[in-house]
Amino acid sequence: MEERIEKIEKELSEIRERNVRVEAEKAWERSSLRVVAIAVIIYSVSCFMLFVLKADRIFLAGLLPAIGYFLSMQSLSFIKKAWMQNHK
Repeated sequence: MEERIEKIEKELSEIRERNVRVEAEKAWERSSLRVVAIAVIIYSVSCFMLFVLKADRIFLAGLLPAIGYFLSMQSLSFIKKAWMQNHK
């Protein structure tokens, strides 16, 4: 009986540790830092590619995909809520 209780306690501890990790990952997915970091990376890569292609107004044109990404991330919560309400 003692052995069984110890096994259950160990499993419960592992589940709690996993839950902490999953919650941290969810928080990262929703974090503003993540969204801004990805937008900056998109802007940098876009500017680099426009430079390589010798486009005009590199820094202004590079904003388009970064702003698109940022706006899409801001609207996803509204879309998700609407989708979840229609699929309950």
